[in-house]
Amino acid sequence: MLSRLLFIAFRFLLVFIGFSIAWVVVLKFVPVWVTPYMMSRKIDAFRADEDTEIFSDWEPYENISKEAALAVVASEDQNFPNHWGFDFDEIYDAMTEKRKRVRGASTISQQVAKNVFLWHGRSFIRKGLEAWFTILIEVIWDKQRILEVYLNVAEMGKMTFGVEAASLRYYKKSAKSLSRTEAARIAAVLPNPVRFSIKNPSGYVNKRTNQIARQMRALGGQKYIEAL
Repeated sequence: MLSRLLFIAFRFLLVFIGFSIAWVVVLKFVPVWVTPYMMSRKIDAFRADEDTEIFSDWEPYENISKEAALAVVASEDQNFPNHWGFDFDEIYDAMTEKRKRVRGASTISQQVAKNVFLWHGRSFIRKGLEAWFTILIEVIWDKQRILEVYLNVAEMGKMTFGVEAASLRYYKKSAKSLSRTEAARIAAVLPNPVRFSIKNPSGYVNKRTNQIARQMRALGGQKYIEAL
């Protein structure tokens, strides 16, 4: 019985590995129109008797302002061009920092893996799967594709996914035309896009916007992400 169970588990593992690799390969070329996280947000809104409409508008990387690309890198993962999916220095700092609330250390790659392929949660199983998909997209995709997907699937306003949808909804123009300050403000709400507003920014959002804009300049501007 034990050997049979081990055989079944081994076969399941092989099927999962093959399926997950094929899934990542397909999404290297196909726009990510919908994600599990979008669906979970829609379900949550329905349960809360709120508006369930999702705002999402896929745009290829070349149609998105590089100020927006630079803003999310400056805000979320400044070592993005250099790491292989995990920023171990940031992970160590997050684990050793003495705070009442431990800060996150997820890279853009990890956030893409979580948003595109998985559900949100804190279980060890989900974290293990997140690590697996992070490795896969780092190996199979390139950095530009990872950033392109992130810019299209990250929640950047309540029920608003992707920089194009956020730009159209809050600035009434395409993401291709975003200025540095506008891009920085979008990035400023990423820690909590439900609580923070692009349209009616709080003092905290304005302060964070200025900090991100300064970091964008300190990184050297758009040249920092030219080689992706």
